[in-house]
Amino acid sequence: MLQRINLEHILFLDIETVPQHPNFEDLDEATQLLYEQKTKYQRKEDFTASQFYDRAGIWAEFGKIVCISVGFFKLQGDTRTFRVTSFHGEEEDILKEFKVLLETHFNRPNHLLCAHNGKEFDFPYIARRMIIHGIELPFKLNLFGKKPWEVPHLDTLELWKFGDYKTFTSLKLMAHVLGIPSPKDDIDGSQVRDVFYEEQDIDRIIIYCEKDTITVAQVFLRLRNEPLLTDLEIKSV
Repeated sequence: MLQRINLEHILFLDIETVPQHPNFEDLDEATQLLYEQKTKYQRKEDFTASQFYDRAGIWAEFGKIVCISVGFFKLQGDTRTFRVTSFHGEEEDILKEFKVLLETHFNRPNHLLCAHNGKEFDFPYIARRMIIHGIELPFKLNLFGKKPWEVPHLDTLELWKFGDYKTFTSLKLMAHVLGIPSPKDDIDGSQVRDVFYEEQDIDRIIIYCEKDTITVAQVFLRLRNEPLLTDLEIKSV
């Protein structure tokens, strides 16, 4: 049961990704062809691979991580705080710093990672980008040989499905139906590419990413039927 999990043993997280380059034309010919093949069935017939390149960030082979935001609970008696921090900069540095966090503070067998749609997106994306950069996977992301019940990952989307695999429920929709303040009051995922490359406003992306991380924690609290975090309980570090 979710209530049996110690909140302090969970690292909540969210990532923001963008295409590896600002424009399709920046890719070499081989990569352009591979992207065209990869997106053949995702694109409408009247969309070229170049016109579809703004979506490249959703694939680890053609995108990169520009921000990882994490949050964790600290419980002291009746006092509850949720601390949020972010890693940003060059992708390799982001991944290495995140790995250090996992290996120094969330390396015990009972420690868990939690994200919304994390099992389908965040966790494999981080792992793939680490492999691409030649970074050895931390234990929490190395799933080889693990049985399903040994995987140290929680996914609020999976928890909300209750065994139903037919539908996808966005974090925004879950927040809405559970009475949680919406995290999408500035930008959404489709705008991150433009904010990063055109506006070059990483601070705006960090704020957006941290709000999603907080919302994942809020959703988890609601799934446990516990009070939501107040603004005073949330600390940016």
